[in-house]
Amino acid sequence: NNAIVLVDYVNTLRARGLAPEEAIVTACTVRLRPILMTTATTVLGLLPMALGLGDGAEIRTPMAVAVISGLISSTVLTLIIIPVIYDRVDRLRERILARRDEVPADPGYGLEGETA
Repeated sequence: NNAIVLVDYVNTLRARGLAPEEAIVTACTVRLRPILMTTATTVLGLLPMALGLGDGAEIRTPMAVAVISGLISSTVLTLIIIPVIYDRVDRLRERILARRDEVPADPGYGLEGETA
C-alpha cells in the first residue's frame, strides 16, 4: 500500500514537471515520515504479542513475529527497492522510446538495391 502511494506521488510530481530523479527523491523524502510512523505504530502495537505476554501467547507469538518481519521488510522494499526499480524501468522505457523514434517511417527502409 505504501509503495503504491509512493509511486503515485512520484508520477504526480513528474506530471508537474520534475525530472525523474528529482521526483523520486522528493517523493521519498515527503513520504518517509508517514511510512515510518505507520510501520512503527503497528510494530509497537504487536510487540507485546510478539514477546509472548498474556494467556495463549504460544499461539499468537509466531503470528506477531511474522507480521512484524513482514512490515519491516515491506518498509525496506518501499523505501529502497521500489524507487530503484522505478528509476530503472523509467530509463528502460526512455531508451525504448528513443529507439522507436530513430527508426524512419519509410516502408522501403532497408530494401535499397534489391530487385523484384
